[in-house]
Amino acid sequence: MTQGRPLLNRRLAEFGTTIFAEMSALAVRTGAINLGQGFPDTDGPEDVREAAVRALRAGHGNQYPPGPGVPELRTAITDHQQRRYALTYDPDTEVLVTAGATEAIAASMLALLEPGDEVIALEPYYDSYAACIAMAGATRVPVTLHPEPTTGSYRLDLDELRAAVTPRTRLLLLNTPHNPTGTVLTRAELAAIAELACERDLLVVTDEVYEHLVFEGEHLPLAGFPGMRERTVTISSAGKTFSFTGWKVGWITASPELVTAVRSAKQFLTYVSAGPFQYAVAEALRLPDSYFDALRADLRAKRDLLSGGLTEAGFQVYRPAGTYFVTTDIRPLDSSGDGFAFCRSLPERCGVVAVPNAVFYDHREQGAPFVRFAFCKRTEVLAEAVSRLKGL
Repeated sequence: MTQGRPLLNRRLAEFGTTIFAEMSALAVRTGAINLGQGFPDTDGPEDVREAAVRALRAGHGNQYPPGPGVPELRTAITDHQQRRYALTYDPDTEVLVTAGATEAIAASMLALLEPGDEVIALEPYYDSYAACIAMAGATRVPVTLHPEPTTGSYRLDLDELRAAVTPRTRLLLLNTPHNPTGTVLTRAELAAIAELACERDLLVVTDEVYEHLVFEGEHLPLAGFPGMRERTVTISSAGKTFSFTGWKVGWITASPELVTAVRSAKQFLTYVSAGPFQYAVAEALRLPDSYFDALRADLRAKRDLLSGGLTEAGFQVYRPAGTYFVTTDIRPLDSSGDGFAFCRSLPERCGVVAVPNAVFYDHREQGAPFVRFAFCKRTEVLAEAVSRLKGL
């Protein structure tokens, strides 16, 4: 019946149940505090939620919205890019609304890659990157971000990045602010990446979903650097910024040619999604700067609370410059350096769930001793988690 073949496409054979599902199930089973999966435990602004209710009641988006996204949202996206970064896009030809950033990544990989192409991604990387590259039949080439214990941060080696480019390299897949390390690429690093992309005629896809969650430095879209406007697909979403992760509203901005290519793949994935929520996100993107400032200040305080608690508990802490994740080295507490075993035992030991960073690496040994905690939770939840972790 199956002709002796496995049921799962061999390109996906290495991808089983995600670590997030496993660890979240472990949190439920043990009653532990879940600092593994990156979702807030409170909803976003009430005005934005009410905007979704109004759209539902008014019949806005209850039927298929336009394929590229509702005009109100596309215009809000282009206004946001202009206001925040002085990047000008045409809402009719240079924006595509997607089912979250995850679909934007998948559609971009399926549209822009062919078997035999190589994709360079910064390792560790969000697990969907590897799966999407595999589904496109391309080959991923990791360039590893290096932990520096003396500075408590991670560093990109630009010489390693340049050396990874071959004649088969088609695309660079970047994420800044970076999940899981919290690295925010600097102006100098981005300028060097832009120069390399232009020199080697590479496409670039940038995942910028944490663009508003920067605590040190600044977020600079790569599309704003010389020569990059026409070769960059910029991805973002509403989930991380407005704490409505279940709405799954994401988008890309790019040249008309790149948007057309990505839309050609996207239309056969979800076609369209989240109709009423698109109207609400359009309103969210027009919130005053005070909202974004308050969000950043709140998460910075939570970062400091959790980072301090993890340090007290004995971890080596890599303090993030952005995102809402803290990476830690477990070796001061566990000389085996086995992050998987550590995370699987942590709920029973102290009632907290984390995620092993090794799942984000091709070079598993390089990620083995590192563990990620999320701090996008209520302050009282983080305080309780810190109290429990002291038991280690």
